Amino acid sequence: MSVPTDPLEALKYPIGRFVRGTKASTPERRRELIARIERYPVDLEAALEGWSDADLDTPYRPGGWTVRQLVHHIADSHGQSLHRFKLALTEERPTIKPYKEALWAEQEDARIMPLAPSLAIIRGSHARWAVLMRAMTDAEWDLSFFHPEQQREIGLAEALELYAWHSAHHLAHIARLKARG
Repeated sequence: MSVPTDPLEALKYPIGRFVRGTKASTPERRRELIARIERYPVDLEAALEGWSDADLDTPYRPGGWTVRQLVHHIADSHGQSLHRFKLALTEERPTIKPYKEALWAEQEDARIMPLAPSLAIIRGSHARWAVLMRAMTDAEWDLSFFHPEQQREIGLAEALELYAWHSAHHLAHIARLKARG
């Protein structure tokens, strides 16, 4: 991943875009990424410490979501990922149900609610997800689900890389906004 040089692109993708097909292909890499997933709720809460409601209602980039919407999105997205892992572990090549994340972020709960309920979802989802992933066998990392919008299978080793990236991606949005003051 390379960090973009275009200013708007850099605001959208502060750590660069995810490279589709990247897989956590070794046990060492998986352990590292699982530890990041497990630690993410603590890192996220630390990044949000001291934010006022006005701060939370600030978009992280022009035309982007507010920090409040971003945190509620993380709860929605990462809860979906835990669900997708469980589907792939219990069904043969399940087809997942995509959702319109941009429209979810525009719903009343994402626009106005305090962060506490979503932070609780993130803490709980990540704790369960880490336990689940640590128990997976090498063979289970080759399991996949079918994503109908992308018209392709996504293996669990790729999904782990994606969600470790997704976590860091949104943490960087928050950190960069905070740094801009």
